[in-house]
Amino acid sequence: MNNEYFSFEIQKTDPETGARAGILHTPHGDILTPVYMPVGTQATVKGILPDRLKEIGSQIILSNTYHLAMRPGDELIARAGGLHKFMNWDRPILTDSGGFQVFSLSSLNNITDEGVKFSSHVDGSKHMFTPERAMEIQHNLGSDIVMAFDQCSEYGYTHEQAELAMERTSKWLERCYISHKNPAQALFPIVQGNFYRDLREESLKRCLPFVKHGIAIGGLSVGEPKPLMYDFLDFLQPKLPSDVPRYLMGVGSPDCLVEGTLRGVDMFDCVLATRVARNGTALTSRGKVVVRNGKYREDFTPLDPDCGCYCCKNYTKAYLRHLVNVGEMTGAMLLTLHNISYLHKLMKGLRESILGGYVKEYAREYFARSGETPSAKIV
Repeated sequence: MNNEYFSFEIQKTDPETGARAGILHTPHGDILTPVYMPVGTQATVKGILPDRLKEIGSQIILSNTYHLAMRPGDELIARAGGLHKFMNWDRPILTDSGGFQVFSLSSLNNITDEGVKFSSHVDGSKHMFTPERAMEIQHNLGSDIVMAFDQCSEYGYTHEQAELAMERTSKWLERCYISHKNPAQALFPIVQGNFYRDLREESLKRCLPFVKHGIAIGGLSVGEPKPLMYDFLDFLQPKLPSDVPRYLMGVGSPDCLVEGTLRGVDMFDCVLATRVARNGTALTSRGKVVVRNGKYREDFTPLDPDCGCYCCKNYTKAYLRHLVNVGEMTGAMLLTLHNISYLHKLMKGLRESILGGYVKEYAREYFARSGETPSAKIV
């Protein structure tokens, strides 16, 4: 589905798995899919400068509606010329609705059909997020892709609890759609329903009338075993619309990127790459490397012999271990650069393997090298 601002073209679909390679056209540039999107919660991706993000291949980044509304305020960002100008990023930006963050403040919120009343985690001030307010904030931010306000239900919810959250999400989607007025912003509905197939199917059915430029899958990777997440992706895959990008929210470990792509997902995001970097962990083609560990004290080899990023070309595990263990911020910055570079390279390889007709072989090679266990779909 296209308009003058957005269109999506699928270049190739793998006939066995349904993995897709495509191009999403947006007002701030094209996005080659499948794509991993780094998260810049506070209008910056922690530990890395925007020019470095571009150098290593970041096509689109995320920012957080809740956090930016709390600080510095969405109206201030609007006065600055919008989020792109405020943070000096001229490529696409996706903003979440703030729903996940608001609901995570379980001790500070009160959820009703109208919206969510909550106390700010910053200063305790009182606020109300409604679907209309979520759209207003994202309009002020000026992001390219905006998310509908939803209620993310936790793993372990009863059917009754999950159904109530799904019903609210559906009603809020209608209100978001009515409030959404800017054609230069693509609104993505979010499929909820927890881990109940009937609720997932019903949620998707209610989303379909509002799917214009993309659709998101929420409420996965919330503490459930990975095989259960894959099972629900398998369930949803043939039912999802095929002419728009599919976005799996909050998923970004390398194995999940591979497994999700082989289930027809086009877009992924997660804070994992930057968060574990700050804790001294690198994501590599050989699996995770925790450089703070003592065994790397005299290891003068790169993090990943298959990686050509600035970190791997110039520094050793021993040096990175030293930086991390003495608390030097440069260590976290180098690991962040490497981790995001690695995930971009992984996604580029997936895309090329889809176009080349060997995506399942690529996935098998990834798992063989990383030492992780693949799902039955890949074996």
